[in-house]
Amino acid sequence: MKNPIIFIIPLLALAGCSGGDAPLYKDPAQPAEKRAEDLTSRMTLEQKVAQMCQWVGLEHMKSAEKELTEEELHNNTARGFYPGITTADVEQMTRDGKIGSFLHVLTAEEANYLQRLASQSPLQIPLLIGIDAIHGNAQVAGCTVYPTSIGQASTFDPELVERICEETAAEMRATGSQWTFNPNVEVARDPRWGRVGETFGEDPYLVSVMGAASVRGYQGRDFSEPGRVLSCVKHFVGGSQPVNGTNGSPTDLSERTIREIFFPPFKAGIDAGAYSMMTAHNELNGIPCHSNRWLMEDVVRGEWGFEGFIVSDWMDVEHIHDLHRTATDNKDAFRQSVNASMDMHMHGPQFYEKVIELVKEGAVSESAVNRACLKILTAKFKLGLFENPYTDTEQTSKSVFTEKHRATAYEAAVKSVVLLTNDGILPLDASKAMRVLVTGTNADNQTILGDWALPQPEENVTTILEGLEEQSPASKFTFIDQGWNIRRMSRSKVDEAVSAARKSDLAIVVIGEHSLRNNWDDKTCGEDCDRSDIALAGLSQQLAQRIIETGTPIIVVLINGRQLGVEWIVRHAAALIEAWEPGSFGGRAVAEIIYGKANPSGKLPVTIPRHVGQLQMVYNHKPSMYFHPYAIGESTPLFPFGYGLSYTRYAYSNLRLSQDKIPGDGKVTVSVDVKNCGDRDGEEIVQLYIRDLYSSVTRPVMELKDFRRVKLAKGETKTVDFTLQASKLAFYNNDMDWVVEAGDYKIMVGGSSLEKDLLNINLNIE
Repeated sequence: MKNPIIFIIPLLALAGCSGGDAPLYKDPAQPAEKRAEDLTSRMTLEQKVAQMCQWVGLEHMKSAEKELTEEELHNNTARGFYPGITTADVEQMTRDGKIGSFLHVLTAEEANYLQRLASQSPLQIPLLIGIDAIHGNAQVAGCTVYPTSIGQASTFDPELVERICEETAAEMRATGSQWTFNPNVEVARDPRWGRVGETFGEDPYLVSVMGAASVRGYQGRDFSEPGRVLSCVKHFVGGSQPVNGTNGSPTDLSERTIREIFFPPFKAGIDAGAYSMMTAHNELNGIPCHSNRWLMEDVVRGEWGFEGFIVSDWMDVEHIHDLHRTATDNKDAFRQSVNASMDMHMHGPQFYEKVIELVKEGAVSESAVNRACLKILTAKFKLGLFENPYTDTEQTSKSVFTEKHRATAYEAAVKSVVLLTNDGILPLDASKAMRVLVTGTNADNQTILGDWALPQPEENVTTILEGLEEQSPASKFTFIDQGWNIRRMSRSKVDEAVSAARKSDLAIVVIGEHSLRNNWDDKTCGEDCDRSDIALAGLSQQLAQRIIETGTPIIVVLINGRQLGVEWIVRHAAALIEAWEPGSFGGRAVAEIIYGKANPSGKLPVTIPRHVGQLQMVYNHKPSMYFHPYAIGESTPLFPFGYGLSYTRYAYSNLRLSQDKIPGDGKVTVSVDVKNCGDRDGEEIVQLYIRDLYSSVTRPVMELKDFRRVKLAKGETKTVDFTLQASKLAFYNNDMDWVVEAGDYKIMVGGSSLEKDLLNINLNIE
């Protein structure tokens, strides 16, 4: 061992006992909590504050420094470097034990290098390495890319989501990361917001179920199990209903709305065991979330009993000063945030030095630092990092993009696709020779991977065009490439596609949005890519419209991360498919649905408005929302929440209750018969909604309270049972007490939130 004195002397000093006995924290047989307590008690103030400090990885720093100016750096929330601080400086800080965590480390080799640096620090405390593994570890080349979260929500399959996250955790550990900044359990209430696709949709119950499944997938019963990682429920709270639709803009919400719409998914994630939480960019009712003690201390730790640690988002503590301007300088911002219960700073300089100063000045209590350090160290002990912080790089390629993971990604892609319209053209006959035009900006590239993904090996991704060609070798496909850049579409290429359409039997047009992070300046969707409109961007609308005007039948496939206003296309296209961003095998999944090898089963986890003028458009609105309809234009959505077509038809009958009256602490069984009336097997998503008919405060016209994904063979009938606890009918009354009120409730069950798709029956709460 080189320079062994560096390693031995601190350990002997720390032992603090005769006979050279190893300190308790070095004993892997001891509980993680006790080991963390022991180590924290031996640390200096400086060493404890260091555990609260996170920096970006060295390779990330190098590339960002080459590609960004300092002015661009100030407003960029995805790339980072530190003017005046070199990678050599960061390496030395790691050796000195002044950094506790890194993010944006994309290779096992770099992760191992950083851990080796940390092993040279006085206490040899390993690093916690985090990454935005949102739908697979998709920023790392060679990993499995699953559908984005909005597509996962469209499956209404929490067991599948849990499996996706378990597999993602395994691929993260194989590539050097132990902490994912996911799930995003914000409730998406504005489609202008670019991060809709990163969420599980607009309904607090669905988001809660999917978010909790994600936490269980990442962490298991205990994240000390092999192959597990820390999850992070984010962003707390309200950023998904910004006042102008843009990421990080102010949010003004009543406490009732906060508690009934936005809090439940975070509470569900914590109840599922989430050990970390991230606060939101925005201010909430005038208080920046990163300095909001009511949110972090009173609610999260006090009311909900959260036992983990809270991490800031990208430079948002500094924004308390330079953006929100409720702090006079960064030091004051650090004071406000730590005193409000922030445990870790993402990312960069000053925090370490300034927090030490604040503690010594008495402006921040050392107990706050102790708590943060203790929680972070507990995570590191549970993750097994003190015993083995390294990744076996020889095993990495055997642990990612495995056959099992590929199968899950394909299954998720198929289940995530939502068939929105079909005039009978679908499914196509794969054996029939046809002249098929394929065109559009998303037809033959990796845009299907979505946001929080970087380019993957071509052989790992099946594009839409490739999937179509595989499914129908008998057909002759003509591809007119529109390029991937929606903002810079060429009119001449549109003309070329129109000309080709006239010579074709069918046109498949693949359009939507572009979320890939490697084309940051040309994105139209994703993080920090919000829009003032939800219409198709670029020349996409003209492309579809002009092809339709040729008279050639057209199937439109949408690849997108938010709802799009495509009303004209709905009225004129032969079929419309919402594929979201379906991941590595999206092309295969979409093609198999088009050619009938797979039966579409996805349902919308959001309401789709006709256009931006209809916002806000959600299914669980209040009764007076459309008391006065729009004078010009429709008041109904383009497509409702929970909607999706199949190649078969399902009939609902015989809705019944085990009893029609229950006490306020009781439960009732809700049963319905569902029949597959078609000629092919399928899967139906049976949805249960409730409405409080008369209440002390206004209640939504309907609220999702349960769902089942049911396999039905052709001609088969199944009885679907739901156990409805009376507690699911609770809400905050006039005094903001959480109560179940006596009275009548309408129970509705069916295949979507559309009234015509629902059977209903009344339940009385005594």
